[in-house]
Amino acid sequence: MPPASGDDARSPGNDAGKPSPAARSVIVTGNRIDSRELFSTDREIMISHGEEVYRLRLTSQHKLILTK
Repeated sequence: MPPASGDDARSPGNDAGKPSPAARSVIVTGNRIDSRELFSTDREIMISHGEEVYRLRLTSQHKLILTK
């Protein structure tokens, strides 16, 4: 059965307290972003660059890995 109008996975309240991507913001100082802000909710973020999407992951040893 399809979800009722306005009742899909992106609806507020369906993500158990996790902020929606639209509600999230980070502070940029000059050309610097603190990685603690990027990874405050997850250990992985997706970065769109032109037509490509890259994955930036925080490892268990607190290193960053960028993959295409």
